[in-house]
Amino acid sequence: MATTNPLSVVTNAREKPAAPASALAHRDLLDGEFWKRIPAYSEVDSEQFLDHKWQAKNSITKPDKLLAALQDLVPREFYEDVELGFKRAPMSIRVSPHLLSLIDWDNPYEDPLRRQFIPVASRLLPDHPKLALDSLHEQHDAPVDGLTHRYRDKALFLALDTCPVYCRFCTRSYAVGIDTEEVEKVSLKAKPQRWETVFEYIASRPELEDIVISGGDAFNLRAKQIRTIGDTLLNMDNIRRLRFATKGPAVMPQKILTDDEWFDELVAIVELGRRLHKEVVLHTHFNHPNEITALTKQAMDRLFERGVTVRNQCVLQRGVNDSAETMQLLTKRLSYCNVQPYYVYMHDLVKGVEDLRTTLQTGIDLEKQLRGVTAGFNTPTFVVDAPGGGGKRDIHSCEYYDRETGISVYTAPSVKEGYFLYYDPVYALSPDAQARWADPAERDKMEEEALAAAKARVRETSQASASPSPLTES
Repeated sequence: MATTNPLSVVTNAREKPAAPASALAHRDLLDGEFWKRIPAYSEVDSEQFLDHKWQAKNSITKPDKLLAALQDLVPREFYEDVELGFKRAPMSIRVSPHLLSLIDWDNPYEDPLRRQFIPVASRLLPDHPKLALDSLHEQHDAPVDGLTHRYRDKALFLALDTCPVYCRFCTRSYAVGIDTEEVEKVSLKAKPQRWETVFEYIASRPELEDIVISGGDAFNLRAKQIRTIGDTLLNMDNIRRLRFATKGPAVMPQKILTDDEWFDELVAIVELGRRLHKEVVLHTHFNHPNEITALTKQAMDRLFERGVTVRNQCVLQRGVNDSAETMQLLTKRLSYCNVQPYYVYMHDLVKGVEDLRTTLQTGIDLEKQLRGVTAGFNTPTFVVDAPGGGGKRDIHSCEYYDRETGISVYTAPSVKEGYFLYYDPVYALSPDAQARWADPAERDKMEEEALAAAKARVRETSQASASPSPLTES
């Protein structure tokens, strides 16, 4: 008579159920000639669409260009909404054909990519009362033009002020792109004389080890400029790490696939760093899983084959990625393409995009739902870049958070003295709290209350730390 092996029964009982098909959705990447759904691109073949020069030349910068590309895909009222949105935008508008082709034009108002890049006046909200154009005080912490030195061993080098596309939510709307009706830009052109001043400062500060090369966007640096920056910085004894920052792979992967000169220079700098035992990586910026296509994976595969490490920094945005399902899919899809999820930023206080901001509580909840979906090293850290120059703080590390007024308070003892306040969007607060924010006197009172509560908690924590533990008393 056959007997059942008890061990096999236990083992089978412990088997994890097979994953549903939805668990593999991150591998299902948009492929084929998807751009042909756009009337203006219906006759564009793969060779032309993959040409980075064609992508740049045919980028959308004005409402009439959008109309010429989309034609009858959307009603006339939408174009009029966009036209007024362009006029009220603090950022220049630039959208690549690749990106335009990924937007769902059957439902453009709700599409997460349209929300990020194409403003519509009907969805705009008033700016937060505490908003400042350079809310992170990058210029205040700049000892020379275009170099922010906030952290002791790290500096941000704004090498240029242009990008392959312009994000509505850019925290550097004070400098990036051309002047708009809303903002006269600070000039950070890619000029050798300005760069030389930056290099001299970096070389004079032995504590500086880590340089982020951004702007603007490193995608718009010419190949020779990549070489100049990389060679100059890597040959400084104090520099140990370089990070080239770019939105490019999310909006124009064609450059990585077809601009061999630029690609080879980037790889050469990575290889030079490796020979010098220094780290050179690429930091990019995907916000939604729909930004990642089969073309994107081809581009990321090419970087991976040549030994280029790619990390992602994401911005949490309302209607874009503020759901657990979307953030989980984005994280898994990035990992599938060998892009390491690094940061998820709470949205900075940026002029003209209050409709995209979410609450700190949203970030706290999403972090909890995201952790454990994949390996820890592929799970991003959720951070607030503290207004006023406090730097990046883990969202959980606030000294105080009043969910009624939407004020959170952070300290940054290793960066800068003082208290740094972050603010939830007013639209997300209760009617009573919204009424208080409409009254300047009440705004001051709410801030005073939040600061007092934060300082009290800091004192309590300090006193608790100073008290001897019962376990160590003799």
